[in-house]
Amino acid sequence: MYPEDRVLVAVINRERDLVIAQREHWYRVPVQQAPNGVHAEYIAFFLSRAFKEQNGGVHYYARRTGVELARRRDLLPDEASHPRADCLYHKLQFGELRRKEPPILNPTRRSIAFIFTTWDRFCAARILADLYSDADQFVDRVFHALQQVGLRPERTWEASRPAGAGGAELRLPCADGAVVASTAPAGDALLLTVGGSPDAVQTGVASVLEAVRARGGPVAGRMRRSSASKGNPLQTCSEPGEPRPEG
Repeated sequence: MYPEDRVLVAVINRERDLVIAQREHWYRVPVQQAPNGVHAEYIAFFLSRAFKEQNGGVHYYARRTGVELARRRDLLPDEASHPRADCLYHKLQFGELRRKEPPILNPTRRSIAFIFTTWDRFCAARILADLYSDADQFVDRVFHALQQVGLRPERTWEASRPAGAGGAELRLPCADGAVVASTAPAGDALLLTVGGSPDAVQTGVASVLEAVRARGGPVAGRMRRSSASKGNPLQTCSEPGEPRPEG
C-alpha cells in the first residue's frame, strides 16, 4: 500500500451485487464509461439507500487483482433479457472485502457515480468530500455546470492518473476538433485555474464554452437538452446521465 495508490469508489445499488462482491469478488463497470480501462489498485463501495443502516456510506474495499472484458449476459446469465445484455463491461476482480472503519459517510447526500481518489485520502476520509483533491473538486463542479447548459463533457480524474502524470481534465469533441481543459499545463489544453469560489467555477465554465464555440460547437451526440427542458440525454450501451455502476 502506497499513498499514491489509486482507489476507485463505486456505487452498489442492489443487494444482489453486494452478495456477488462478497462471495464471488467481482464488480462490473460499463466499457463505454471507461473506454481506456479502469486503472486503480483498490476498489471501494458506496452503498445506496437499498442497504438501510449502511445507506449512504463507503463501508467496504478490496485490492484489485485483475480485470477482463465480458458481456452483461455472460456476467448475469439469468438477466439475459436486460436492455444492455449485449453491452461490454469491465469485470473487475478483487480479493476479500475489508470493512472501512470508520466508514466514509455522505452527510450532504451528494449524488455520486464513480469517484477516483488516492490511498492516503481514502484512509483519512470521514466524508465523501474528503476524497476529492482540490483539482478534482473544481473540475467536478465545472463538469456539472456544463451538463446544466446541455453539454456532455468527458471527465478524467486527477487521482485516476499515476502521480505527476497530469491534472483533472475535461474533454468535449467539437466540429473542428476536441476542446480539452485541464488543471495542469498539457500541450494545447485550455488551462483551468482551480478555485473554490462560485466565481472561479463560472470563469472556468465560461472559458470552456468560449473554446467550444471557437471550435464550431459540440459534435452530434455530445449535447443534450438542458434539465430545464426536462429532456434526457441520448443513450447507447451506457447508464443514464453520469457514469452509473451496475448497469
